[in-house]
Amino acid sequence: MLDILLDFWNSTGFSQIFALDTELFGIMIPGHLVMILLACLFLYLAIKKGFEPYLLIPIAFGMLLVNFPFAGLMKHAIGDEHGGLLYYLYQGVDLGIYPPLIFLCIGAGTDFGPLIANPKSLLLGAAAQLGIFVTFFGAIFLGFTGREAASIGIIGGADGPTALLLTSQLAPHLLGAIAIAAYSYMALVPVIQPPIMKLLTTEEERKIKMEQLRPVSTTEKIIFPIVVTIFTILLLPDAAPLIGMLMLGNLIKESGRVPHLVDALQNSLMYIVSIFLGVTVGAKASAEMFLRAETIKIIVLGVVAFSMGTAGGIMLGKLMSKLDGGKTNPLIGAAGVSAVPMAARVVQKEGQKYNPANFLLMHAMGPNVAGVIGSAVAAGMLLLFFK
Repeated sequence: MLDILLDFWNSTGFSQIFALDTELFGIMIPGHLVMILLACLFLYLAIKKGFEPYLLIPIAFGMLLVNFPFAGLMKHAIGDEHGGLLYYLYQGVDLGIYPPLIFLCIGAGTDFGPLIANPKSLLLGAAAQLGIFVTFFGAIFLGFTGREAASIGIIGGADGPTALLLTSQLAPHLLGAIAIAAYSYMALVPVIQPPIMKLLTTEEERKIKMEQLRPVSTTEKIIFPIVVTIFTILLLPDAAPLIGMLMLGNLIKESGRVPHLVDALQNSLMYIVSIFLGVTVGAKASAEMFLRAETIKIIVLGVVAFSMGTAGGIMLGKLMSKLDGGKTNPLIGAAGVSAVPMAARVVQKEGQKYNPANFLLMHAMGPNVAGVIGSAVAAGMLLLFFK
């Protein structure tokens, strides 16, 4: 009887939950327990504090599921032996399916009108990708390989699906850490950006009131995604999955002919793919993969990437303001990171602090959506060099 009870106990996760099975900085720790507690912390931040709940809840729960001893939800399929549930769902990330589908849905909810009305916004979106390349070289300096450094640098684009697609192809072993860093910093846009905006601009610059954008015709909005698709993919074929799906979603929206498809993309499909994407990305954050010194470096480099991206956009905004005689408020450059539409809302909020009559939201949406294109192009460049 005692042997039966002992066998039962040894078959439960409780028998292993306190085991010192993970080494971190030379110290053995109970890795599964630490990751379960960390997953619970992320669930708290998502549910109680509202930090990116649509993705952070699935990611955190995926972390929770994969760190239960003996559950085997990420067990690989070998021969005739079946794999775990999350292993099969993860194939959508591994094969590069989920991120482009997210871009398809994002395109269906994006208005490129502000970018078309002010084409200079595209330069601000490009400048905000500075964080990607600065962090890339920083990661190389810290000892990461080129493929790993490219995956870490893309955090600076503040675009979760792009970071996931690039990392799944170049450095899948870093996917859990990079996903957590990317989505955490996206959620912290209202905290990270304002101090940088204040540091790099004068009060007079923050008060600049911008003129209303010109109206953009339906024809322009229809032609735009077609032209961008043709030009970008001919120039950089590796950007095709993200740019192609983004522009297809936008064309479906702007055509005005298929409202049911637009509704499905903006709602049903977006949420379905987000669940699968989040849970399976979280499932890559097992104790042995996540609790490493490299994870701490990635989190620190992620802050650098995001901060440098914000700074790059603002500095080009300051240059534009000098060149056009003070018509451009440099704050809109901060929206060049592709955290849509949160970064644009932060610009609006900060601008109104210094000039209540200032309405920068639509001006900021130009660089904001340009940042989505910019991060996808940057990912295509990195794939070109390191795939």
